[in-house]
Amino acid sequence: MVEREGVIKFQLEYEPGPPLAAEGLRELNAWRRILYLLQLIGQDPHRYDGFGFGNLSRRLPPLDAPEGRRPFVISGTQTGSLPELGPEHYTVVSGCDAGRNRVEASGPVRPSSEALTHGILYDLDGELRVVMHAHSPPLWRHAAALGIPVTSAAVPYGTPEMAAEVRRLFGTADFAAGPVFAMGGHEDGVVAFGRSAEEAGTALLRQLARALALDR
Repeated sequence: MVEREGVIKFQLEYEPGPPLAAEGLRELNAWRRILYLLQLIGQDPHRYDGFGFGNLSRRLPPLDAPEGRRPFVISGTQTGSLPELGPEHYTVVSGCDAGRNRVEASGPVRPSSEALTHGILYDLDGELRVVMHAHSPPLWRHAAALGIPVTSAAVPYGTPEMAAEVRRLFGTADFAAGPVFAMGGHEDGVVAFGRSAEEAGTALLRQLARALALDR
């Protein structure tokens, strides 16, 4: 049975608030547009029960914040269908506690259902600045052949178990192929991360090209 896409599974402490300035979202939105055009983010009535898919985030100051309190801006839940996002479609996550399955956020929209996964990545590497969660059937299908680490198929997205699985992957997996991993228990789900949007985005596109070459 395929899980419904976009369902928030964590405990969310959400407070409505004003959007961030558009200027600070410009680069993230440019990459989000690229992923939308490539159908790595979007909405399709024939995929995932018609729910929107894909999201991305960027770390915010203070960059020396402790684990669990590293703020980041993330696209809102069920915004995948929108060709363009404005500041009103992003929210700020100020705290993530995977052990308690809890996320704190404030802004004009509730955060993506993948916020907990983004938060654990920022906790695992203080140098990370951008995380991109996309959906790519060929990349997901060929992950093992491409040498891309894969989380356990028994672990669903957006849960403390996924956060623990990502932590395990970071401690044991070989990311020689690039900063990308596939989510074995989340159909077509792949995650790219980097010290910049360009690093994360180009790593994702590079692996997509390799996967498409295998398809042919």
